Amino acid sequence: MIRTPEMDTLRDRILDAALPNVVFDGWSRKALVHGATAAGLDPADVDIAFPRGVRSAVEHWMRRADSAMAAALEAADLDSMRIRDRIAFAVRTRLEQAGPHREAVRRALAYLALPGNPRLAAQSLYRTVDAIWWACGDRSTDFNFYTKRGLLAAVYSSTLLYWLDDTSEDHADTWAFLDRRIADVMRVPKLTGRWRELRGKLPSPLRFMRAYRTSRGAAAG
Repeated sequence: MIRTPEMDTLRDRILDAALPNVVFDGWSRKALVHGATAAGLDPADVDIAFPRGVRSAVEHWMRRADSAMAAALEAADLDSMRIRDRIAFAVRTRLEQAGPHREAVRRALAYLALPGNPRLAAQSLYRTVDAIWWACGDRSTDFNFYTKRGLLAAVYSSTLLYWLDDTSEDHADTWAFLDRRIADVMRVPKLTGRWRELRGKLPSPLRFMRAYRTSRGAAAG
């Protein structure tokens, strides 16, 4: 997918107008066409902006969310925080920014759980956790690089799914859940050697999405 400022602007216009329809139509061509029309564009612009259809739209939306999170973290005073507090702040920032479009996030997870999308799901999750660690100052290149991202992927995935169904005031229960997960597995900087010990106990992000899709389908039936 060609990435230029002009193309990204076109994609943003379509997505911003399409998000209200995603709640009802899911991540679908129908929702994107409605978005293009609402933005005063031609339906053919959908194919220009998203050459791989819905897959391209979901990927761009998630990349945009990561960029918005990274900008917010860059503006924050992370240096004054402990590493674990930086991580908690970053995850919370990512979810709070997604708050106005929580149902679109829910629909995106359902889409990523479909057969044929595990690679996109894994790539999107990796970009998010890598952006968080980079913003938090991690510059490791050894085994710690993979350990940290693997652990954070599990923490972020489980917190995301908890947040989607959290009805507590200001999502207080989600932030408490996040703190517990970080306390459980993010013993920074004592991460070396812990991956083999912990990986069998950690939730698989893709398994979480499949289980979430199944549970939502059962509830709707």
